[in-house]
Amino acid sequence: MSTRVAVIAIIIENSESAEGVNGILHNYRQYIIGRMGIPYREKGINIISVAVDAPEQEITALSGKIGRLKGVSAKTAYSKVISSGPADSCFEPAEFMAVRNDHTDYQNRISQNTHQ
Repeated sequence: MSTRVAVIAIIIENSESAEGVNGILHNYRQYIIGRMGIPYREKGINIISVAVDAPEQEITALSGKIGRLKGVSAKTAYSKVISSGPADSCFEPAEFMAVRNDHTDYQNRISQNTHQ
């Protein structure tokens, strides 16, 4: 099956929907190459970009499910790169968790330094 590389831009304006976004992303984790989340506290929103390598119908379904959540918008930009064969994730689960934990530790250190 052919796959495409795409980036999904997600803006969360309703913080109650963040758990739903994370749940949906978890369900599509096998297609996710990487993700970056930025809390924009001054505006009360969260910005997430998710890079995926997946069949086009899976990318469309993922973006659509996220975009239907209350207070969440999602837009997708597709690359022209189309490959055949299964999509391989950039990170194995253990590696992903290590990167995620490092990022969480970093965010906690920033937060502690800001509030001192």
